[in-house]
Amino acid sequence: MSKIEEAQAAYQNFTDGFQSLILSTVSEENQPNASYAPFVMDEAKNVYIFVSGLSPHTRNLYAKSQACILFIDDESKTEQIFARRRLTFDCSASLIERETSEWNQIADRFEERFGDMIQVFRGLADFRIFQLTPTEGRFVVGFGAAYQITADDFNSLKHIKG
Repeated sequence: MSKIEEAQAAYQNFTDGFQSLILSTVSEENQPNASYAPFVMDEAKNVYIFVSGLSPHTRNLYAKSQACILFIDDESKTEQIFARRRLTFDCSASLIERETSEWNQIADRFEERFGDMIQVFRGLADFRIFQLTPTEGRFVVGFGAAYQITADDFNSLKHIKG
């Protein structure tokens, strides 16, 4: 198997090993914020997060409808700390309106994945579901092994050559 085929195979299932993502947002005053959120993902690679309206990242998503998300291998499972496998997506963010059929379907997926705690969140008026729609991405599997992911085909990698 070629290097690109190996990377492609690793990319296809990479997010399956994660329950949460690292979330980067920017405030209205252009102040960066790093956080995390549990997520569910659909087949088109849209990512959904169920977050409190009291958190800075939620306010930031309202103020600037963009985010960057990161999935990164656990340090303890990494052979070389400088070359951790990671996937980033730049995303546009949109609010899913509460109590719509779409909101209920996504909340059901959260409940299937994360259990009874989601019933509590469903009852809290400040909790929101945002859809994070990737616009581009990057998958890094090691030194000299970085791959671009473009919006025209989120299932294919293109090797980035320096």
